[in-house]
Amino acid sequence: MRVPSAHPTAAARHTPPAPLAPSAVPSDGTRLSGVATMVGSGLSNQTGAAVGSLAFPVLGPVGVVAVRQYVAAIVLVAVGRPRLRTFTRRQWWPVLLLALVFGTMNLSLYTAVDRVGLGLAVTLEFLGPLGIALAASRRRLDACCAAVAVAGVVTLMRPRPSADFLGMGLALLAAVCWAAYILLNRTVGRRVPGAAGPAVAAALSALVFLPVGLAVVVRHPPTPAAVGYAVVAGVLSSAVPCLADLFTLRRVAAPAFGLFMSVNPVLAGLVGWLVLGQGLGWPEWAGIGAVVAANALSILVSRS
Repeated sequence: MRVPSAHPTAAARHTPPAPLAPSAVPSDGTRLSGVATMVGSGLSNQTGAAVGSLAFPVLGPVGVVAVRQYVAAIVLVAVGRPRLRTFTRRQWWPVLLLALVFGTMNLSLYTAVDRVGLGLAVTLEFLGPLGIALAASRRRLDACCAAVAVAGVVTLMRPRPSADFLGMGLALLAAVCWAAYILLNRTVGRRVPGAAGPAVAAALSALVFLPVGLAVVVRHPPTPAAVGYAVVAGVLSSAVPCLADLFTLRRVAAPAFGLFMSVNPVLAGLVGWLVLGQGLGWPEWAGIGAVVAANALSILVSRS
C-alpha cells in the first residue's frame, strides 16, 4: 500500500517533501527513518493479514479482501483528498495500473494464506521485492544471494504429491504484483503530490470489488466479529502500509526498499505462530532464514 510517518492526519495538512533526485544522497537520519518506517509497515501488514484470516470461515478470502479494499479507500481518500480534475494523462496511467495491482495482489495473497498459511505465502510473495533488488545489481555476490534465496524457496515449497501448488502459485502471483507495486508506487509518488495517487488507486480498486462484496453478503451473511476482523485487516494491511511505503519510497531507492523488506517473511512466520497458531517446522524456518540471509548479505556488502 504515504507521506506521513507517524501521524497521517497531521501530515495531510502539510505539503509533503519533494521526492529525492536520483543523484541525491540521503542523510543517516533519513535512512534510519526509512528503515524504521519499513519495519513498522511490515509488522502492521502481517498482523493485519493474520487478523483478516480469522474472518475466512465466514467471509472467505474474497470477502475479506473486498472489505479491506473499502477500508483502504476510505482512509486513503480522507488522507489524500485527491482532486481528479487536476490529474493529467501522465499521472492517470500509473494510478490505474496501481489500482489493478492493489486488487490482484491482495486477492491472490489472501487466497494463498488460506491455502498454504501466512508464513509460506508471504515468503513466496517476497520474491517480488527480492527480484527488484537483485535485478538492479550486476555483482556476482547478488547472483549467489539469488541462488541462496531460490534454495530457501525450494525448501519451503518442498514439491510433493500433497503440496498445494495452486496456493503456491497464487503466492507467486502476489510476488509479481508486489514487484509491480514497488515500481508503480514510486512512479506515482513522483508524479502525484501527497497521497492523492494511492488514494485514487484504492478508490478505483474498491469500486471494482463493490459487486463482489455485495455477492458475498448475499451468499454468506457476515457476523459482527467477521466484519470487525476484516476492517482491522483493511486498516493494518492496506491503509497503514500504503502510506508508510509512499513515505519510504521518497527517501529510499527501490532496490534498497526491496532488500530491507526481507523482514516480512520473519514477521509473517512469527505473527502466524502467535496469532493463528500456524507453527513452522525446522525446514520452513530454514527456508525463511535462507531468504532473509540472502538479503541481509546483500545489504551488508552494499553498505561496506
